[in-house]
Amino acid sequence: MASEIVYKVLDRISGAGLLATGLLLLTALVSALVAYWRTVEKKSWKEFFEFAIPHEVVTHPSARADLLFWVTRKALMPFLMLPAGIVFVSAVGYATNWLLTTFLPIQSPLIDGPAGPVTVAIFTITMLLAYDISYYLYHVAQHRYPVLWELHKVHHSAEVMVGITKDRVHPLDELMNRAWDGVIPGICFGIWSLVALNLVELTIFGVNVYIIRNILMMDFVRHTHFKISFGPLNNLILCPHWHQLHHSTDPRHYDKNFGLLFSFWDRLFGTLCVPKPDEDFKFGLIERNVRDYQSLSGLYILPLKRIWRLIARYLRTEKPESRQSPQRGKP
Repeated sequence: MASEIVYKVLDRISGAGLLATGLLLLTALVSALVAYWRTVEKKSWKEFFEFAIPHEVVTHPSARADLLFWVTRKALMPFLMLPAGIVFVSAVGYATNWLLTTFLPIQSPLIDGPAGPVTVAIFTITMLLAYDISYYLYHVAQHRYPVLWELHKVHHSAEVMVGITKDRVHPLDELMNRAWDGVIPGICFGIWSLVALNLVELTIFGVNVYIIRNILMMDFVRHTHFKISFGPLNNLILCPHWHQLHHSTDPRHYDKNFGLLFSFWDRLFGTLCVPKPDEDFKFGLIERNVRDYQSLSGLYILPLKRIWRLIARYLRTEKPESRQSPQRGKP
C-alpha cells in the first residue's frame, strides 16, 4: 500500500506534471515582469522582487492560511480529487455513448483510424467550451444558493491573493464541482466517442484538459495582485484583472465575472463588469466572522457547521434570513 502511494506521488511530480508546473511558474514570472514594467518608473531587480512578493501580502494571515490549506489539501486530497473529474466525465460519456448507440442507428466510430489534425482541433475547442460553460453555470449557482455559497465562501475569504489562492477551495465544493463537470463535458465526451473512438481521451495533444485549461486561463496569475489585461483579447478570454474584480468587496462588483476561461459567457448572460485600467480592489468577505476563515478549522470545518445550521433551519420549516446580496451578506 505504501509503495503504491509513493508510486502515485512520483507519477504526479514527473513528466507532464513537472511540465505543467514549469509553465505555470513561467507564466507567473512573465506576468510579474509585465505588471512591474507597466507600473514602476525607476526599475531595479530589488524593487522588482519587492513588487512581485510584497512583504505585507506574504506575511498576511490570509496568505499563511492559504499556504497551510494548500499543503494539507495536497497531502490529503490528491488521490480522491484528481481522478474524480475523469471518472465523472467518463461515466457520463460512456452512458451517452450507450444511449445513442442503443436507440439510434449509429455505427461507432464514424471516423476510422487515428484522428487527423482538423478533428483534434475541433475536439479541443468543443471540449474547452463544454468545460467552460459547465463551470460558469456551477459558479453562478455557488453565488445564488446558500448551501453552495457557504462552501464557496472559503475561496472568497482570501483577503490577499498569493497565487495558490486558486486552490483555496473546500474539498466538498471541489468534489461537487467535479461531479457537475461530468454532465455537460461528459455528454460532449460521449458524442465524440461516437465520432472518433481512438481520439477521445481526456487529453488534448497528450496533455490533460484540466492542465490545458488552467494554463490558458492563467489561474495562478489571476489569483495574484498582478493587473494583467489582454487588450482586445479580453472580449474572448477572461483576463486576470477582470477575475480579480470578482473577488472584490465592493458591492458594485458582486456576482460579476463568473467566467473561467472565456469572457463571452458573462457578456451573454449579463454578468460582465469591466474594471478601470489598473483599478485596485479590496479582497475578502464583509462578515462579522471573516477572520474565522483564516485558520484550517475555519476553512475546513466552519463551512460544514454553517451548512448544517441551514439544513436544520429548513427542517424546522424556517426560512433563512434574507440578505441583500448572497455573495457578501452577513450570516
